[in-house]
Amino acid sequence: MFDPVILIHGAWQGSWAWRDLIGLLQARGLACHAVDLPGNGTDATPPESVTLELYARHVEDFIDGLDRPVSLVAHSGGGNVATAVAEARPDRVARIVYLAGMMLPSGMSFGDLLAQEYARDRGLIGIGDHLLWSSDGLMSSVPADAAIEIFYHDAEPAAARKAADKLTPQPESGRAVAANWTEERYGTAPRLYVECSMDRSIDVSLQRRMQELVPGAKVRTLETGHAPQLSAPDKLADTIWPFLADQQPNADQ
Repeated sequence: MFDPVILIHGAWQGSWAWRDLIGLLQARGLACHAVDLPGNGTDATPPESVTLELYARHVEDFIDGLDRPVSLVAHSGGGNVATAVAEARPDRVARIVYLAGMMLPSGMSFGDLLAQEYARDRGLIGIGDHLLWSSDGLMSSVPADAAIEIFYHDAEPAAARKAADKLTPQPESGRAVAANWTEERYGTAPRLYVECSMDRSIDVSLQRRMQELVPGAKVRTLETGHAPQLSAPDKLADTIWPFLADQQPNADQ
């Protein structure tokens, strides 16, 4: 029996982002559960209450409703959540897939990485300069045209437009976060990093820098933009299936 898969969306997104991939994984015998993180447009959680700890507890509560260890698949900023969950529940997280995800050293935020890598000077800010902010500065939103250009540029146009229109405001307190972790807990989880070579949101050079800073993950490359779960779900399913189905994910491949 395969471990259940919990899919964690990135900023401004929701469980809807995984629809096409879930169907493909379920057809291979994997039980899949896509979560909606609190405060991201599907509940009444106030933005000032959103934290990485709240996100992690939400996923942990879902894990507690299952009867076996789980696999985590985390996209983009969802990577921080997966790291925090694996640190909190190392006995229940069998493996982690980071999809163009934030796989960062303990205590480092993605903003810290951008500063360290001189991302603005190198033109690697991604969606940052396109964001629209609420008057209180607690929430950011992504204009649809910018989302299509940065996130979904390689997707079929109608699908890209539909996804861009579904994006919801993101609490900044759930985005500008840093997970703290230890080798004894999070560090024991087998990891697969799926890098996206045409990513305009998290440039592949930044993805590879994260791999250098947190070594030990297996790496696979997709020639896609930031969201292959939309633009190339078949290729993504083929890429992550062996790792999700592996009964010994720590073994060399």
